[in-house]
Amino acid sequence: MFNSKVTIKSLNKLRNNMVGHVGIEFLEVSEGFIKASMPVDERTTQPFGLLHGGASVVLAETLCSVGALLHIDQEDQVAVGQEINANHIKSVKNGLVYGEAKAIHMGKKTHVWETRIVDEENQLICISRMTVAIITKKK
Repeated sequence: MFNSKVTIKSLNKLRNNMVGHVGIEFLEVSEGFIKASMPVDERTTQPFGLLHGGASVVLAETLCSVGALLHIDQEDQVAVGQEINANHIKSVKNGLVYGEAKAIHMGKKTHVWETRIVDEENQLICISRMTVAIITKKK
C-alpha cells in the first residue's frame, strides 16, 4: 500500500528535526524506493573533517523510516527503527552524498530496507540495512 499522495515538496517541509539539522533533502520517492541528499559540511563531519559515520546512519535511518511510513496505514500504524547496521566503505570531505533506500521486505509487522550512500562520483561510501518495526498506534 504505497501512499502516492505524499510529495517531495511535503517531505522537504519536515525540517524541525534531525532532517533539517543535518540538511537532508528528499529527491525522489516511489513504491519501495526513496532517495535523498545530505551535505558534507560542519553539521555532518567529525573533528578530522570527514563525513561522520553517525551522519551516514542518520541519512540511512531517515530514508528507511520515511520509506516504510509511506507503505503503511498512517492512521493506525507507525514505523520505528528496530535495528540498523552500517558498513563505512570510503571517506568524504565535502560536497554532497546521496542515499538510495530500497525495500527488501515489506511485511505486516516488519520491513527491511537497504540504503546505499554514494558520493558525487557515484562511489560507494556506506551501505546500511535496517529493520523497521510496524506498530499499532495507541489510541
